[in-house]
Amino acid sequence: MSSGQQVDFQRARNAAQREVRRRAILEAAAELLGESPLSDISLRELSRRVGLSKTNVVRYFETREAVFFALLNQTLDEWLDELPAELPPAASPASVVDAWARSAARRPLLCELWSSLGTELERNISTEAVRGFKLVHHERQARLAELVRERIPELTEPASRELVQLSIVLVAGFWPFANPSPSVAEAVKDPALAHSRVDFAERLGRALLVAVTGLMNVPPPGPGEVSAGSGPA
Repeated sequence: MSSGQQVDFQRARNAAQREVRRRAILEAAAELLGESPLSDISLRELSRRVGLSKTNVVRYFETREAVFFALLNQTLDEWLDELPAELPPAASPASVVDAWARSAARRPLLCELWSSLGTELERNISTEAVRGFKLVHHERQARLAELVRERIPELTEPASRELVQLSIVLVAGFWPFANPSPSVAEAVKDPALAHSRVDFAERLGRALLVAVTGLMNVPPPGPGEVSAGSGPA
């Protein structure tokens, strides 16, 4: 970013200019996350990348975690715009969840952010900011559940929502193992450790098929039990 552009950012006054600045912050966050683990990205480094002072970034996002929360919702929204074309029409559950898993695997930014929810993002952030994020994220989950139910009509509405919530937990669990550190990736090239390698799309698709099969055959929770409305994010 040039020094002239940085001056323009400093002088942003109207809503359109503020939105440009907000988007620039999220774009910088996405770039950094493509280069380093989220745990290694500081608010100071993010500020330098976007060409703003740390104080200016905080005017838009109260903490580093709030930036990545917003990036998660934006990335999920973009995926949901593209996903209908990538899922088959009403078909066998196996073909639907396989396409779902392979589509998710092509979005490393989304998977990385989901895998950071419990360990990174839900810390150092105010109650109000978390509430706002989760309300938006819940709406996105409902949208995904509807897409899935259109293609797997055997699922009830509560079951489709529970499946979406389970899918986030599965992504968060499989993604780090499918993308290990360089030393681990080198070690598991040993044929004796072939069982340790994780093909993310294949493993996620299999787990989703197990989950959807169970949800089509297990009765909904009764009074006092955990409901399908509970879950991650």
